[in-house]
Amino acid sequence: MDLAESIVEALRYGVGKLPSRATKHDWYMAFAHVVRERMLERWIATLETLQRRDVRGVAYLSAEFLMGPHLGNNLLNLGLLEEGRRAASSLGLDFDEILAQEEEPGLGNGGLGRLAACFLDSLATVQIPAVGYGIRYEFGIFDQVIRDGAQVEVTDKWLRYGNPWEICRPEIAHEVGFGGRTENWTDERGRFRVRWVPARVVIGVAHDTPVLGYRVGNANLLRLWKAEACESFDFQAFNTGDYWGAVDDKVVSENISKVLYPNDEPAQGKQLRLEQQYFFTCCALKDMVTMHRSTGAPLEAFHETWAVQLNDTHPSVAVAELMRLLVDEHGIDWDPAWEITRAALAYTNHTLLPEALETWPVELFGALLPRHLEIVYEINRRFLDEVRARFPGDEGRVSRMSIVEESRGRRVRMAHLATVGTHAVNGVAALHSDLLKRETLADFHAMWPERFHNVTNGVTPRRWVALSNPGLAALITGRIGDRWLVHPEEELPAIESYASDAAFRRAWREVKLANKRTLAEELALRAGVPVDPESMFDVQVKRFHEYKRQHLNVLNIVATYLRLLDDPGGNVVPRVWIFGGKAAPGYAAAKEIIRLIHAVGAVVNGDPRVGGRLKVAFFPDFNVTNGQKIYPAADLSEQISTAGKEASGTGNMKFAMNGAITIGTLDGANVEIREAVGEENFALFGLTAEEVAAWAARGYHPREVVEREPFLARVLETVGSLGFRPFVEGLVANDPFFVLADFAAYAACQDRVSETWRDTERWTRMSIFNACRVGRFSSDRSIRDYAERIWKVSPMPVEVP
Repeated sequence: MDLAESIVEALRYGVGKLPSRATKHDWYMAFAHVVRERMLERWIATLETLQRRDVRGVAYLSAEFLMGPHLGNNLLNLGLLEEGRRAASSLGLDFDEILAQEEEPGLGNGGLGRLAACFLDSLATVQIPAVGYGIRYEFGIFDQVIRDGAQVEVTDKWLRYGNPWEICRPEIAHEVGFGGRTENWTDERGRFRVRWVPARVVIGVAHDTPVLGYRVGNANLLRLWKAEACESFDFQAFNTGDYWGAVDDKVVSENISKVLYPNDEPAQGKQLRLEQQYFFTCCALKDMVTMHRSTGAPLEAFHETWAVQLNDTHPSVAVAELMRLLVDEHGIDWDPAWEITRAALAYTNHTLLPEALETWPVELFGALLPRHLEIVYEINRRFLDEVRARFPGDEGRVSRMSIVEESRGRRVRMAHLATVGTHAVNGVAALHSDLLKRETLADFHAMWPERFHNVTNGVTPRRWVALSNPGLAALITGRIGDRWLVHPEEELPAIESYASDAAFRRAWREVKLANKRTLAEELALRAGVPVDPESMFDVQVKRFHEYKRQHLNVLNIVATYLRLLDDPGGNVVPRVWIFGGKAAPGYAAAKEIIRLIHAVGAVVNGDPRVGGRLKVAFFPDFNVTNGQKIYPAADLSEQISTAGKEASGTGNMKFAMNGAITIGTLDGANVEIREAVGEENFALFGLTAEEVAAWAARGYHPREVVEREPFLARVLETVGSLGFRPFVEGLVANDPFFVLADFAAYAACQDRVSETWRDTERWTRMSIFNACRVGRFSSDRSIRDYAERIWKVSPMPVEVP
């Protein structure tokens, strides 16, 4: 049966609709059923191979998995994307409209969750058995609506029409306890034992989504946990007239997996967030222990079966939970249990910002996880004895390294717990890893230098070029074949020679222009801003945060606008500034920057003196789906975070893969991107991380910068006149991310970018060099680095019958 016939059959017998009555969403569901069936063939083949092989698998624990829409990506990985397009056409359907029916699972905020998704794709593609563990949030990250220039958060009901990609596994469920007390006793062998008696218990139920590798037989698994009550209905309460109480336990239990990252400003939000972290970590570890024991192997060999990666500090309670399972539940002595725990677990740090290094008040941690707090205390006692033995008399170091902070209210430092309780700690870009060793975790590096690694992040070229930018993918494949999709670092450099071919450069520009026309249509529809596709598309799309400095970009827009008013006949490069991204609901400063963008855009777009040469557009509700439209259309990629603040970034890689030129600081992976593409193909500006530290050390006074730069003062005065006087005054008084210090260098760099843009052939060559020299930033390379240096795992090829 061909694909089109299978889709019609699935529509009839899977969706229950006649073709004559089917909606576009019905057809999407039929497509999904057919594709899922082929995916499950590979998943079953992978399971059968695992049963015959003794291999170490990877468990990737992450609070976020921003997978993006599944249908197109799965068709691509199956090698059926073009066949799917032909099948849709033969059925009288618009294939792109069918793809657009999919509700994107909003199971992540941004880079962290998108990285986890790329890693799952790459783990399957490089044929390493793996399970991604996380939470099946009923409501994902909010949908963003712009009203009167301000962000408004709307509930993300991604499950409203069901999810055809997941399989509910009610038979795979684990109990998770909270609160209560601990009891101790001495067992028959004279050993001190502890029993945790939780005050309440919830059930974590598995929901599985197969994750395909690209054109291989392997299919790995994303296993997300949904929280349910042990008993969902209390008949006794109902029979006595307590109708609300009859379902109260169900409501309280299910709150744990209700929403992605609750607002943790109130105490209740903080507690729920800790509950979420423990919930999925506990379910994951119990699941791994169950699978390990099913092989008949002793639990002492757990670390030989599983390499467990903690994606940031969210799952770092795994250190205490695995110790609890081994010592309390399975009777293994402390010392061997500790060796198993450290051998199994590894930790990825994703931030240098002190406020983002998670800590929990001891009172909250102990009330919610009393046994885990006891275990943390014991880990800390033994660890600090080790520190004192290594660095005698250095109590300052002991205090800095302690897992429990004592100086500002007692708090559990989760990054310290993760560092102490794992065998490997890695940063996610060369600069970030260096700063971790020199600053953030310097004391730990001094003690265990061999544990610290760098694994630079990556993104999958399958989704971010082949699927998002089919015109560019076809152009590249037409010259060098398609091996670059799995071996980009080796294959893409062959495109360099075509940069000197005028016909190829012209074809390259035509692909970019077609992508820009498509995005221009979206901007007119979604943002209400008509733009000229022939203009430079200057794009900054990412999560809103002050350190990412979207407001630096806005200040330069105002500066450009003022210069145009001063010289209306000047030779201004037509430019469209495109923004996108969400601000955390409680992050007032980030939301104010979004409001500022819209206020400036209203002035610039509405001024007839500009003559349409400058435009500002905000693409609402930035997510994976919208990113697939934006990255291929960008000419200039804004990566302008304060040096030393961004761990890596992955948007910078997606832009470069699609031929955008980066304007940026030496921050995160920008450093390595610049090295890869060549200094002449990267627009560099700004203070370095060392210079930022030096300025901060001697005292940075932003007001002095404004006094020295009259044009900057005029820009700020203009911004203030738009109703943002408090914003400007706050920036002049306190500029922690050196926006004003970097303004002049940024504006000068943008002038150089404009001059380069005027030389069309030079710009095209730079675009080609960016795309063909960033193969090392494939997530396949990242996974191979983890596999070789940290996990010590090998590929397991799967043959599909």
